[in-house]
Amino acid sequence: MAQTVRPAGSRPATHRTSGARPANGSLFATDGKPHPLQDVLMVVTGVLGVLAFVTAMFHSLHLISSWAGLIGILTGAYGQYISRTTWERFGLIMGIGSSAVGFYLGMAHGGLFGGVLT
Repeated sequence: MAQTVRPAGSRPATHRTSGARPANGSLFATDGKPHPLQDVLMVVTGVLGVLAFVTAMFHSLHLISSWAGLIGILTGAYGQYISRTTWERFGLIMGIGSSAVGFYLGMAHGGLFGGVLT
């Protein structure tokens, strides 16, 4: 009910001749423009997520997994806030998810300061 019908000719026509992505810009930017900050945040979040996830499988590495997970969650959240394309958001969500799993398992195994502060 809330949708309205547009009159013919009111929508701009797209003149894309091929279905391929533009050759310029970043690998992750589907709009053809470079997004270096967003790409760096996505890669950093992914690396921290993998580090947190892998180290969370070992009980004695809870300091690394919890800190890497926390920093990965925060980095990914800021990356989501400034992301421009769907590919960036997808990569950030994957990194945030693995960071969160590593963070939660690291917290369960001893936490951010477990054994360091008494």
